Amino acid sequence: MILKKQLRNALAVLALCSVPVQGTLADTVTGKVTSKGAAVPYANVMVKGTTIGAAADENGMFTLSGVPAGSKIIEVRAMGYGSLKKTVDVGASGTIEVDFNLASSAVRGSEMVVTGSRDEVPRKESPVIVSTVTAEELTDITQSTVVSEGLNLATGLRVENDCQNCGFNQLRMNGLEGPYSQILINGRAVFSAVAGVYGLEMIPTNMIERIEVVRGGGSALYGSNAIGGTVNLILKDPVQNSYDFSATSSWVGVGEGEFGDAANDYTATVNASVVSDDNRMGMTVFGFYRDREPFDANDDGFSELAKIKNTTLGLRAFKRIGDRGKLTADLFTINEERRGGNRFDELPHESDVTEGGEHQIVSGALTYDQYFRDFDKLSVYVAAQDVLRDMYYGGGQALDAYGRTDDLSLQLGAQYKAVFGSSQVIAGVENNSETLVDEKLGYYDIDDAVHVPTAKLADQESTITGVFGEYQYIWNNLKATLGLRWDTYEVTNNVYPDADVDGDILLPRVTLLYSFSNDLQARLSYAEGYRAPQIFDEDLHVNSSASMQIRHENASGLKEETSSTYTASLDYNTRKHGVSYGFLAEGFYTELRDAFRVDIPEEPDVPGGYVYTATRYNAGDATVQGVNLEAHVAPSDRFAFRGGVTIQTSEYDEPDSDFGEERFFRSPDTYGFVTMDWKPTSRLGISLTGSYTGEMLVPHEMEPMALNKSDAFFDAGLKLRYTVPMDDSGVQLYGGVKNIFNSYQDDFDTGEDRDPGYVYGPLSPRTFYVGMKFGNLL
Repeated sequence: MILKKQLRNALAVLALCSVPVQGTLADTVTGKVTSKGAAVPYANVMVKGTTIGAAADENGMFTLSGVPAGSKIIEVRAMGYGSLKKTVDVGASGTIEVDFNLASSAVRGSEMVVTGSRDEVPRKESPVIVSTVTAEELTDITQSTVVSEGLNLATGLRVENDCQNCGFNQLRMNGLEGPYSQILINGRAVFSAVAGVYGLEMIPTNMIERIEVVRGGGSALYGSNAIGGTVNLILKDPVQNSYDFSATSSWVGVGEGEFGDAANDYTATVNASVVSDDNRMGMTVFGFYRDREPFDANDDGFSELAKIKNTTLGLRAFKRIGDRGKLTADLFTINEERRGGNRFDELPHESDVTEGGEHQIVSGALTYDQYFRDFDKLSVYVAAQDVLRDMYYGGGQALDAYGRTDDLSLQLGAQYKAVFGSSQVIAGVENNSETLVDEKLGYYDIDDAVHVPTAKLADQESTITGVFGEYQYIWNNLKATLGLRWDTYEVTNNVYPDADVDGDILLPRVTLLYSFSNDLQARLSYAEGYRAPQIFDEDLHVNSSASMQIRHENASGLKEETSSTYTASLDYNTRKHGVSYGFLAEGFYTELRDAFRVDIPEEPDVPGGYVYTATRYNAGDATVQGVNLEAHVAPSDRFAFRGGVTIQTSEYDEPDSDFGEERFFRSPDTYGFVTMDWKPTSRLGISLTGSYTGEMLVPHEMEPMALNKSDAFFDAGLKLRYTVPMDDSGVQLYGGVKNIFNSYQDDFDTGEDRDPGYVYGPLSPRTFYVGMKFGNLL
């Protein structure tokens, strides 16, 4: 009821804020966007300080209608080119013609980013380093089907599979595990703990425009959990009339020798956008379908990769209100069936082991932006996500392993940016609420001839209210930024009232950006962060075998975990003699206080039982430190190379109770990536990719318990694509192989009593694929 009331209030505020602020509509601005005499198609053209914009057509021609009279700044952006601004004096009537000649550039640094400061700025002007993974890198270069497959393309990031049965996966940033990272969708923090269990493998890449990554503490801007960093999934906007469709067939586990058979993995995507002639409204829709068979790597009859059926549908739309207001809405729904274990043709409780179930996720957001004065901007927003899942985590034909989880998260907020010459202020307020109910479903106990009723395992309501502000001042080549956020949180546990917690915390962030030149920037930053003691994604996943189930809970009196992060970096990006190149060196040091740690008991909860409850407790302090190195070079428009590596250490101050080890588990000291893309002709593209994972400590939690050191892995990929142009569209044929050398774990546990958490290394074995894409922008 509380969330419904908050949602009604938010919609009312949005309605009041969307009253148009009228300007004097007068002129039309037309022109052509070129580079080296050739047209640049589909470039974005916009009037700064307004919501007026348009996309150039296939000939580079554009038209901006209804531009208010006065001196206006018009900016042009296009992928692969440097942006360009021109000041134009707009009269009372008539048409003005302005042409733009863009410099061809693959320089990373000129792209616009929003995650570093909650404001759209060129990357080289962002107070913190923002790494970007583009839609081209996700789909054209790496053939990443879902987001989890593409996140390894950012330095300091690594996605791991943590369950041999169901494929529970998580993102590690600078060595810190999943709950230390904040996942945003278009800047909104509604990606809940329930969604986080499998969500990164559910979200398809065809709905993503780009992924922005900020490493290091981000709690001052985005609140709880942004200790390791922030990942912002930015959905595709409608820019011009377009459509595309793709279909891909993959074979997972090819060449596993005598063990296992390749599993089929079929996917299909569709995207379409339509924009009105006056560019005052537009909508893009997207769809995704996936059907993957379970994969058994060691021929024991149990899957190492889960069976998946996923159907995703969504849209994003905008409506300009006046010349300085814009209303944006996005909505998507994910329906997925997932199951790992064995005996897939039978009911879950008839199998020896099953983990998985059905998910229904509905996520949406509404944002109203309004400009004031020259460049001041007010944003009011509401975002919500509802997750309903029916799960089975169990083995040995257990009837008591069925469960249902219902989770609703809601974010309401507003922020205002005020610009004062050489300084600016961004201030806002946010309220994040979540209600989560996790139930163990009732069943008929045949042995005792009684019906066991449904029991609540968790019934949690959490509310976090934050007030944040950031002041930025520019003095010559120095930009100083001071950010501050005050959060107050309250977590109500309706199952165990004694476990209720509340508190408040003040979080500062200080950054210094010094530009030695337009090409070279140095940054220093300090940020504090925290994690509130609430339910996390691993609490909503149960490692299951026929002889053991591991659940998680918080210890009584668990305190918030806090952190301090220091970063220093040098970032160099330039273009000389037709060659674009650059490098990044970034050092980081994070200190965790009252760090969360999990203790797994030696004995089950009930003598003779199979359920073990792992307890999360405050384990003192921990330190994560290291360096991120990244380089890129593009000697021409036809070839580009990018690579990055992270070298780090991660240690607790005190050894754990099971193995006497201070080092973080599942956290390699060295990992990185490399991508190369070559276009020998305008039709042919060849891509090479690689992901390196160094040695790491992996616990084996079944008897006999052991702490093993894994091998190092190099997951290499190759993709060929060929585009055939047609009258108004084109067809692209592509094929390739992932994990060419089959660098994959070779010591999985076997049988129904295996340890499903003993899994590490690349997400999938050698995989061949072929596909076709059809669209009008190829």
